[in-house]
Amino acid sequence: MHFLRRVPACFALLLLGAHFLRAEAPVLTGLALALLVPVFAFGRRGRTVAGWALALGSLVWAGTLVEDVQARLALGAPWMRLAAILGAVAVFTAWAAWLLRPWPLRESR
Repeated sequence: MHFLRRVPACFALLLLGAHFLRAEAPVLTGLALALLVPVFAFGRRGRTVAGWALALGSLVWAGTLVEDVQARLALGAPWMRLAAILGAVAVFTAWAAWLLRPWPLRESR
């Protein structure tokens, strides 16, 4: 079960790596892809670091959403599909970060 909680984080980190690669930021690309290792290798501490990176990554996606929508609006181009896709990616990245949280959920009795 713990393995399944890490799969969305790996996919979200790959998406962040691709985003930074497209933005021609090789250092950030390497950093995003290097965080894949701690997700699996270093238990709780690695998951915490990767979780914070994903939380910041969701803010990067939200910033990209705002920038790109503003650019499309300025050009008079369609922007709704772009907003839906980038919004979904930002929410998915935040959800992946939430799945890596270091504390377990406790059921109320």
